[in-house]
Amino acid sequence: RLLCIFFIKNGAILDHSAIGSSNRRCVLDSSNSHFAYSQNPTIEFLFSIFWLEMMNNMEDEYIRRHHRHVLNDNQCSSSLVKRIRAPVNLVWSLVRRFDQPQRYKPFVSRCIVQGDLEIGSVREVNVRSGLPATTSKERLELLDDEEHIFGVKIVGGDHRLQNYSSIITVHPEVIDGRPGTIVIESFVVDIPDGNTKDETCFFVEALIRCNLKSLADVSERLAVQGHTEPIDRM
Repeated sequence: RLLCIFFIKNGAILDHSAIGSSNRRCVLDSSNSHFAYSQNPTIEFLFSIFWLEMMNNMEDEYIRRHHRHVLNDNQCSSSLVKRIRAPVNLVWSLVRRFDQPQRYKPFVSRCIVQGDLEIGSVREVNVRSGLPATTSKERLELLDDEEHIFGVKIVGGDHRLQNYSSIITVHPEVIDGRPGTIVIESFVVDIPDGNTKDETCFFVEALIRCNLKSLADVSERLAVQGHTEPIDRM
């Protein structure tokens, strides 16, 4: 008997050739990607399809509500989704720290902030060796502690990410019966001369993947250690 592999999208079951990001949305957790496997469809299997589609619809709604970017002809955009086995308040307490991105971003070695950590504050971060940059100057655009929305725009630095803006949103979700978190990060950026849209998106997505993986590692380690409250309160 053949093992059937389906991909769920917009209420339809697509074949394996459809697997991938839609409109450059990437789900970073293979265990939570929208796949369903079955040899003989059962009630449980059909329910899993319904459940996965509901999860997909939730992500679509979060992206529609918070991650809409207006693109120019010379820009590209994408959104990435990461599930973290840690409470939303703990994850958000790491994300919201505009003054301490190095708490979870592995490529940041140092951060100096100008301002009082309100909207419009500017930070200058030093980038670790290995990347085609040494500094980046960034402005805080969004900080909503109720809706868990964080936005940053790059305004300077010795790199090629011109007119780069990113939005991170953090949403509660039950994962394996325990409090967990969905993190969605989207961006828009100019396509540098000499590069294609796909090349630019691939590079930025790779950086974001590293950041989100590190965010998950740090958050889950703190959760295992019993830190369920925001780290700012410890």
